[in-house]
Amino acid sequence: MAIAALKMLTLDSSDAQRDATFWSAMLGWEVAHAQAEYAMLTGPGGMALGFGTLDDHQAPGWPNEHGSKQFHFDLAVADLDDAEKAAVQLGATVADPQPGETWRVLLDPSGHPFCLTKAENWG
Repeated sequence: MAIAALKMLTLDSSDAQRDATFWSAMLGWEVAHAQAEYAMLTGPGGMALGFGTLDDHQAPGWPNEHGSKQFHFDLAVADLDDAEKAAVQLGATVADPQPGETWRVLLDPSGHPFCLTKAENWG
Protein backbone atom coordinates (compact mmCIF):
# COMPACT_ATOMS: atom_id res chain seq x y z
CA MET A 1 0.00 0.00 0.00
CA ALA A 2 1.31 3.42 -0.96
CA ILE A 3 2.06 5.95 1.74
CA ALA A 4 1.31 8.92 -0.51
CA ALA A 5 0.13 9.88 -3.99
CA LEU A 6 2.06 12.34 -6.14
CA LYS A 7 -0.34 15.13 -7.11
CA MET A 8 1.92 18.06 -7.98
CA LEU A 9 5.46 18.91 -8.90
CA THR A 10 6.63 22.51 -8.48
CA LEU A 11 9.63 23.98 -10.27
CA ASP A 12 11.62 27.04 -9.31
CA SER A 13 11.49 29.50 -12.17
CA SER A 14 12.83 32.84 -13.36
CA ASP A 15 9.34 33.68 -14.73
CA ALA A 16 6.41 31.54 -13.55
CA GLN A 17 3.85 32.88 -16.04
CA ARG A 18 6.19 32.38 -19.02
CA ASP A 19 7.06 28.84 -17.94
CA ALA A 20 3.41 27.96 -17.37
CA THR A 21 2.61 29.13 -20.91
CA PHE A 22 5.51 27.10 -22.32
CA TRP A 23 4.64 23.88 -20.47
CA SER A 24 0.92 24.29 -21.15
CA ALA A 25 1.67 24.29 -24.87
CA MET A 26 4.14 21.39 -24.58
CA LEU A 27 1.86 19.13 -22.52
CA GLY A 28 -1.60 20.36 -23.54
CA TRP A 29 -2.42 21.02 -19.88
CA GLU A 30 -4.66 23.87 -18.74
CA VAL A 31 -3.23 26.94 -17.00
CA ALA A 32 -5.28 26.91 -13.79
CA HIS A 33 -3.58 29.90 -12.16
CA ALA A 34 -1.06 32.49 -13.34
CA GLN A 35 0.45 35.48 -11.61
CA ALA A 36 3.98 36.90 -11.46
CA GLU A 37 4.98 34.94 -8.36
CA TYR A 38 3.30 31.61 -9.05
CA ALA A 39 1.53 29.68 -11.80
CA MET A 40 -0.02 26.21 -11.97
CA LEU A 41 -1.11 23.79 -14.68
CA THR A 42 -3.63 20.99 -14.24
CA GLY A 43 -3.31 17.75 -16.13
CA PRO A 44 -4.81 14.29 -16.40
CA GLY A 45 -5.65 12.28 -13.31
CA GLY A 46 -5.54 15.31 -11.04
CA MET A 47 -1.82 15.92 -11.62
CA ALA A 48 -0.59 19.49 -11.37
CA LEU A 49 2.62 21.29 -12.32
CA GLY A 50 3.52 24.48 -10.49
CA PHE A 51 6.07 27.23 -11.07
CA GLY A 52 7.39 29.60 -8.42
CA THR A 53 9.29 32.71 -9.50
CA LEU A 54 12.58 33.30 -7.70
CA ASP A 55 14.42 36.56 -8.30
CA ASP A 56 17.79 34.83 -8.13
CA HIS A 57 16.83 31.62 -9.97
CA GLN A 58 19.82 29.91 -11.54
CA ALA A 59 19.24 27.29 -14.19
CA PRO A 60 20.90 23.92 -13.62
CA GLY A 61 23.91 23.33 -15.84
CA TRP A 62 23.96 21.00 -18.82
CA PRO A 63 25.70 18.68 -18.93
CA ASN A 64 25.72 18.35 -15.17
CA GLU A 65 28.57 16.26 -13.79
CA HIS A 66 27.97 17.45 -10.21
CA GLY A 67 24.39 16.16 -9.84
CA SER A 68 22.88 19.53 -8.97
CA LYS A 69 20.27 19.15 -11.76
CA GLN A 70 18.35 16.72 -9.54
CA PHE A 71 15.69 15.63 -12.09
CA HIS A 72 14.32 16.17 -15.59
CA PHE A 73 11.18 15.32 -17.55
CA ASP A 74 11.17 12.57 -20.22
CA LEU A 75 8.46 13.33 -22.78
CA ALA A 76 7.28 10.74 -25.32
CA VAL A 77 6.80 12.20 -28.82
CA ALA A 78 5.82 10.75 -32.19
CA ASP A 79 8.64 12.47 -34.12
CA LEU A 80 11.83 13.84 -32.57
CA ASP A 81 12.50 16.44 -35.27
CA ASP A 82 8.94 17.79 -35.28
CA ALA A 83 8.76 17.91 -31.48
CA GLU A 84 12.14 19.63 -31.21
CA LYS A 85 11.10 22.25 -33.75
CA ALA A 86 7.80 22.90 -31.94
CA ALA A 87 9.52 23.14 -28.54
CA VAL A 88 12.08 25.63 -29.88
CA GLN A 89 9.28 27.73 -31.39
CA LEU A 90 7.70 27.82 -27.90
CA GLY A 91 10.93 29.08 -26.32
CA ALA A 92 13.06 26.00 -25.58
CA THR A 93 16.70 25.77 -26.58
CA VAL A 94 18.53 22.68 -27.78
CA ALA A 95 21.16 21.58 -25.26
CA ASP A 96 24.75 20.98 -26.26
CA PRO A 97 26.09 18.34 -26.20
CA GLN A 98 23.46 15.76 -27.16
CA PRO A 99 24.23 12.46 -25.39
CA GLY A 100 22.16 10.02 -27.48
CA GLU A 101 20.42 9.29 -30.75
CA THR A 102 16.96 8.15 -29.62
CA TRP A 103 16.25 11.25 -27.53
CA ARG A 104 16.97 14.98 -27.56
CA VAL A 105 17.83 17.16 -24.59
CA LEU A 106 16.30 20.64 -24.56
CA LEU A 107 16.13 23.41 -21.97
CA ASP A 108 12.87 25.11 -21.03
CA PRO A 109 12.78 28.94 -20.85
CA SER A 110 14.09 28.86 -17.24
CA GLY A 111 16.87 26.45 -18.23
CA HIS A 112 15.45 23.19 -16.84
CA PRO A 113 16.60 20.27 -19.00
CA PHE A 114 14.01 17.89 -20.43
CA CYS A 115 14.20 15.03 -22.92
CA LEU A 116 12.11 14.34 -25.97
CA THR A 117 12.02 10.59 -26.51
CA LYS A 118 10.54 8.39 -29.21
CA ALA A 119 7.09 7.29 -28.07
CA GLU A 120 7.58 3.79 -29.49
CA ASN A 121 10.45 3.26 -27.03
CA TRP A 122 7.94 3.39 -24.16
CA GLY A 123 6.00 0.34 -25.37
